[in-house]
Amino acid sequence: MSLSTTLSEETAAVSLRSKDKQGIINELLDLLVAAGAVTDKPAALKAVLDRERKMSTGMKYGIAIPHGKTDSVSALVACVGVSAEPVPFDSLDGEPSRIFIMTLSPPEKTGPHLQFLAEVSQLFKSEAKRAAAVAAGTPAELLSVITR
Repeated sequence: MSLSTTLSEETAAVSLRSKDKQGIINELLDLLVAAGAVTDKPAALKAVLDRERKMSTGMKYGIAIPHGKTDSVSALVACVGVSAEPVPFDSLDGEPSRIFIMTLSPPEKTGPHLQFLAEVSQLFKSEAKRAAAVAAGTPAELLSVITR
């Protein structure tokens, strides 16, 4: 499962506007619903928020990886968004997040989900790559940064 095959311009956004965790999660889900990747937004939202209650998916370096397992998808789906302003996300390092990568997968399929999360966690170890993602002006530019 790779980022380049999972993400598309339709599932990428460079101008998330929400100022809180739930708003960001809603915006990301809207991308997946609009792309036809999620059939039941309320169920998907519940899955992601339930996961957040267990432990925040705010990582380090301004990155958050909200995710969940839901029957609202038939296979692993993902989207990516960047916020112009930092958003509090209860991150491991206490810093707000600006880069958000959401993934949803069916409850019975754990392999692709874990592989995808591992790939994402390695993705932004480079400060230059994080800066380039935040500076991207279009979904195509954002995908270019993420998938190279």
